[in-house]
Amino acid sequence: MKILYVFPHPDDESFGPAPAIAAQRRKGDEVYLLTLTKGEATKQRFRLGVDKEEMGQIRYKEMQCVENVLDLNGMKVCDLPDDGLKELDPQEIEIVIRDHVEEIKPDILVTYAVHGISGFEDHLVSHAVVKNVYCDLRRSGESYPRRLAFFTRFSEDDSGGKFNLSSSKQAEIDCWVEANDEDYQKFEDALDCYETYQQVIEESNVKEEVGYRVPFEIFQENFDPPLQALDEQLKK
Repeated sequence: MKILYVFPHPDDESFGPAPAIAAQRRKGDEVYLLTLTKGEATKQRFRLGVDKEEMGQIRYKEMQCVENVLDLNGMKVCDLPDDGLKELDPQEIEIVIRDHVEEIKPDILVTYAVHGISGFEDHLVSHAVVKNVYCDLRRSGESYPRRLAFFTRFSEDDSGGKFNLSSSKQAEIDCWVEANDEDYQKFEDALDCYETYQQVIEESNVKEEVGYRVPFEIFQENFDPPLQALDEQLKK
């Protein structure tokens, strides 16, 4: 089973989905990552005293560490403008994504839920363009991807906390991917790869918030009770 995750920034794959990615690799799935930007616009560049180009190079090296920790079957990091996806012609982004999808031919395509969890504009744009690529491929009769899933967050109490995060409703969650201790350790190790981002990681409390069960919505499919793996009941 081939799974392709598409996110806008370095660290998006580690801030939540990583336990699921580790579990999928452990079970034998091929997992690929496409990151649309190098994350060069992060404010951490001011603390480090580097320009955007240097910051992008630093974050790319950190992602190479993540690629190794999560044992990804493949990773591509594009150079679209961080914090600037909304200014691009959506078709420009879609071409980048579609080209990679046609190369990998994944069974399952994954990106952010419609709210983007953090609400960052690049997250919202990514949701829209990935969904459009998926729908275009289905309309054209391609046999791949066979499913579109959205990584999301579920919390019954969103009060407090440093960051304003969004969750999906419990009824919207179609799959919970269960991680074990080894998977969870890889999640923590992946976050540790981002040496320049440790302050943000600590302030976000992500290591405490992310649990062993990772939620996903599945586009145009409803499962109650939720699935335990993204490839369950996958239509041919």
